[in-house]
Parts: sequence; C-alpha cells; structure tokens
Amino acid sequence: MTTSIAIETPLQDDVRELVALLNDHLLPLSPLEYQFKMTVEQMADTDTTLFVARDETGRAVGMGALKMHGEGLGEVKRMFTRPEVRGQRVGRQLLESIVTLAQERRLAALMLETGTGEGMAEAHRLYTRYGFTPRRAFLDYPESPWSAFFELQLGVERAA
Repeated sequence: MTTSIAIETPLQDDVRELVALLNDHLLPLSPLEYQFKMTVEQMADTDTTLFVARDETGRAVGMGALKMHGEGLGEVKRMFTRPEVRGQRVGRQLLESIVTLAQERRLAALMLETGTGEGMAEAHRLYTRYGFTPRRAFLDYPESPWSAFFELQLGVERAA
C-alpha cells in the first residue's frame, strides 16, 4: 500500500470519522476521567499540527498530531490508524512526521500519554521501537494505572 502523509485541517468529515473510530477504540479501555481526548476543534488550534495518512485512493487511514507546549516541549496526540492498515508502518510514518516537525521547531523533547492494557500493546511497541522511553506523568496528567507516559529526547539516536 502506498501512503502519503500531509499536514491537514482536522475539520474534515473523514478526519472526524478517524477521531470517532479512535474514541470508540478507547472507550472500553479505561474510565472516561483517564481518557485525555482532543476534539477536532481543539486539534484545529494553532498550537497543534495534524498529520493525516491517506492511501492511494485518498482515503484517510491514519492520523497523529504534534501539540506545542512551549519551553521546548511537544506532545504526541491522537495517534490512530485504521485496523486494516496496522502492521503496514503507517503509524511509524506518522510518528516520523511528528518527530521531524518537532526537530524543525527545535524542541528538546517529545512526550506522550497513552492508555495501558492489551488494547494499547501495539501503540506501546511503536513508541518503544522508535526510541521513546517510559517516564512519570508530565504537565497536568495524573499518575494512574490507566495511563502510560513516554518521552523522546530529540538529540538521541533512534533505532531504525
């Protein structure tokens, strides 16, 4: 499958569909108070850049965002790929796009919060294979058994 990745507005019907699919996936995995979702309207703020992956037909098959927090810190948000394209490196391509933009913006670190449990195992593998390491909660996220936190120092070599 040929995939293209581009910065796009989240205010599109097919991106809204991806967000709904992601939210549906997350719903049974943890209590709502430990699901730190962004709406498409929040994703459209100037502090957030959304990457959308599209297949050769133009269908949106994945997304991921970089949210800027100032002081050299960026956060990976709303990473998702459709189940039928998992294992085809679409998530890796999205993550690479986010990291590249973070480097262009001279950020010192990228962090992320994600869920725990079997439903998040693929995401954890993606992040750790890329070079993210576990860390404690950051910003205003609470420590909880429902969240896993990761960090990537941008000056560090990453595994291929």
